[in-house]
Amino acid sequence: MRLSKNFLPTLKEVPSDALIPSHQLMLRAGMIRPLGAGVYSFLPLGYRLVKKVMEIIRDEMDAIGGQEFHLPALNPLELWEETGRAKAFGDTMFHVKNRPLVLAPTHEEVICFIAKNHIKSYRDLPQIWYQIQTKFRNEPRPRSGVIRGRQFLMKDSYSLDATWDGLDTSYDLHAEAYKKIFTRAGLKFFIVGASSGAMGGSASQEFMIESEAGEDTCAVCDQCGYAANLEVAASHVTNALREGESKPIEEIHTPNVKTIDELKTFLHIEERFLAKSLVYMKEKTPVLILMMGNDQLNESKLLGILGNEARPLQPDELKALTGADGGSIGPIGLNGFTIIADKRLEGANNLISGANKNDYHLKNIDLQRDVNIQGYHDMRTVQPGEPCPTCNQPLRVVNAIELGHIFKLGTKYADALHAYYLDENGKERPIIMGSYGIGVERIIACHIEQSHDKNGIVWSKSLSPFHVHLVLVNSNNEKIVSVAESLYEKFQESLIDVLYDDRSDVSPGFKFKDADLLGMPLQVIVGEKNVSNGKIEIKDRATGKRDILEIGKVVNYVEKWLES
Repeated sequence: MRLSKNFLPTLKEVPSDALIPSHQLMLRAGMIRPLGAGVYSFLPLGYRLVKKVMEIIRDEMDAIGGQEFHLPALNPLELWEETGRAKAFGDTMFHVKNRPLVLAPTHEEVICFIAKNHIKSYRDLPQIWYQIQTKFRNEPRPRSGVIRGRQFLMKDSYSLDATWDGLDTSYDLHAEAYKKIFTRAGLKFFIVGASSGAMGGSASQEFMIESEAGEDTCAVCDQCGYAANLEVAASHVTNALREGESKPIEEIHTPNVKTIDELKTFLHIEERFLAKSLVYMKEKTPVLILMMGNDQLNESKLLGILGNEARPLQPDELKALTGADGGSIGPIGLNGFTIIADKRLEGANNLISGANKNDYHLKNIDLQRDVNIQGYHDMRTVQPGEPCPTCNQPLRVVNAIELGHIFKLGTKYADALHAYYLDENGKERPIIMGSYGIGVERIIACHIEQSHDKNGIVWSKSLSPFHVHLVLVNSNNEKIVSVAESLYEKFQESLIDVLYDDRSDVSPGFKFKDADLLGMPLQVIVGEKNVSNGKIEIKDRATGKRDILEIGKVVNYVEKWLES
């Protein structure tokens, strides 16, 4: 590809609205241009990368028996209403005005609709169906370039199985394929246990990269490799201790004491004896949640227990139901409440909590004796430095970007859409599904997040849009031009992807800056001083190492580098 004849509009300055490296560099390198909030045009260099990522994905999906589809982005609304996800997605889903149609954010419903009409027998299973398709999600705050947009490319695949063991096999096949995809793309990734969210299902994992720009938060252990999204992460923290004797409940005056820290200081007591109360509404039933001390309630875990319809009470609702403001709520004397507690409090006694009267607390509460606890659950948010649940080493809590997500959906969609097959005994059973997604553009952005320096992008060999950046330093010297043109032809004959900067209207300094910005792994520099001695300079973009070779050995050098 000749730069003099192709469209590659690089930028010297960092656009003011681009805040993270991948967004900045994709704009500066002429890969993308914004059309609207969260909507980007991919220019030739960027789309070349997109195609390269798609080629890697197709290789690995085909290798596990995947069959590629191309499904419509425009879906009938009623299909989504049958599964309840039109409501679950809410305003995130784009609706077509004056038509009962939506733009699909994912395609479980469509896959299930096809399976319903064509999968009749257990002999038709298993199946792995996938596509690489444009998706639409009405992100309220699109940001971080292509990492969180309103229109994006996704590889989504779906496994259809007759048995739960079959689902396990399909899930494991996808997990291995994903590892190969991200490894081939030159990414340093980790895998975390995750929440299934609106997708539903029995199990899910996310493939992540650590990044300050990440919107996900994960707990990771560098010792044993434990990793989990903070939505589901656990740690090996100490539970409350049960005292030998349960004392009688006493009311104590705690004027103007609202927080756990204030209560701890006021009473000169350890935090493990304090239980704070939070109140949510599930449908029409108030739910009191007891947490130890300053432990933070993890709302994702809570909603997994109560269901996504649960919501926190507003201050006026709270006082009307309990008789007190926040900070003075407790589990004693409440009528019509469901009460659940965090596992750290299981069996605890001699606790202090709110008295449901402002400026008062109760001491010596025995959860076994005094409270009808209807379930103990892990509901807390893991904190940095807490012991790993596997090896007890300190956990790190890091920001991360999600690359891909795999789900065991089970029969949720088959049951909703009546996608059944006949088993060996002629009995009708629901198809068991899995769902597996990868953000195509995210692979590109995440590679840049992990591999850049102050001068620009540093591509890995496997993902780089071109292997070689051939730089003609002086286009006014016929001998130098002749050498550069000859090298360009030889690279093409050897099937080496080459970007040739043959521009005559820009300075050598500008060409070198562009070469570092665009980040191809090898820069082959054709300059007057070296050519006069029969030599060519080759620069390794990642290390900065420079070699001077005889002109006739350059192509062979690059070929060996590609093979290594």
